[in-house]
Amino acid sequence: MKRFEVFNHTADIGLIIHGENLKALFENAGEAFFHLITDLRKVRRRIERRIHIGGESLDRLMVDWLSELLYLHDVENLLFKGFQVESVGEDGLRAVVKGEPFQEGVHVIKTEVKAVTYHRIEVRQENGRWRAQVIFDL
Repeated sequence: MKRFEVFNHTADIGLIIHGENLKALFENAGEAFFHLITDLRKVRRRIERRIHIGGESLDRLMVDWLSELLYLHDVENLLFKGFQVESVGEDGLRAVVKGEPFQEGVHVIKTEVKAVTYHRIEVRQENGRWRAQVIFDL
């Protein structure tokens, strides 16, 4: 099963993310997001950050999850490659993400993401698996 697919949307870019369960869906979303930004083969798991997001709808939780990752990328100049979702659901999301700071000459920024949008956001279960669609403003 594919973990994610990239699709173009006008001047933006989107992802369709798949997961065997809800935790895997959110982990795959984190990986797919940083796949858009950089070459993950060059990112090492040297530091970690804990992420806690309060309970809300799954659609909003997905946007907030990816927005928090974008915030850490923009403000702390971090690239992430390891995503371990400890819990996700009505009570919110708890996760540990691993990566390293961006290093000129080592990492390449492929895509500059400005924002995670609510446009056509969708998180749902179908045929016993989970699927999400997210569009990013470039």
